[in-house]
Amino acid sequence: MGKFIAALYGAAAYVMFLFVFLYAVGFFANWQVPKGIDSGIPGDLLTSIVINAMLLGVFAVQHSVMARPGFKSWWCTVVPPPVERSTYVLLSNLALILMFWLWQPMPGVVWDITSQAGIIVMWSLYALGWLIALVSTFSINHFDLLGLRQVYINLKGEKYTHLKFKVIGLYGLVRHPIMLGFLIAFWATPHMSVGHLVFAIATTIYVLIALQFEERDLVMYLGEEYQQYQEKVPMIVPLTKK
Repeated sequence: MGKFIAALYGAAAYVMFLFVFLYAVGFFANWQVPKGIDSGIPGDLLTSIVINAMLLGVFAVQHSVMARPGFKSWWCTVVPPPVERSTYVLLSNLALILMFWLWQPMPGVVWDITSQAGIIVMWSLYALGWLIALVSTFSINHFDLLGLRQVYINLKGEKYTHLKFKVIGLYGLVRHPIMLGFLIAFWATPHMSVGHLVFAIATTIYVLIALQFEERDLVMYLGEEYQQYQEKVPMIVPLTKK
């Protein structure tokens, strides 16, 4: 793949991410999007559970398996290394689009906050969660995380170097602030449907399991430096360590 084509490919995957991210904000709020998490005609409950579980499974497998070092080593023999991260971003985008498209509504009400103050608090937390997730990407280099740095370095004909480990911003509060932001956003809603609750529970379980594998990989890669970080900073719940 030529350097210019790789750069266009990386840029396209990044722009696609921006649209998917914005759609996700609307999807979970049932706001300003063609289809939200509670949109559509409810079907058979068991069928809905099976379909939604499969959609979540597709994203979980893609997102976790492709992030493992062993898979990356093999994958870089299939795709050029400069676009490995962009391809990961692209496939994550497609998995999310599939979920947005085929998600089955499960409309039973778990809670429904009607007070104005409660609604304001919930939507404020919702916005805060997405903001935490987005801001945290810039703490670790937003453009490297989403593949743009790799294709840009390749375009300049330079050798890619991994970023040095550093603790800045919200990473001094929790080790995984991006995941913390997502979880806040997934749970903060004034109207919690059964379908939304299923999604929130499933993604919370997935995050807690997936982080164990990620932490293991980080310890293998960074060694004692990351182990010391683990001892000082909680994984995802703030203020749970002295």
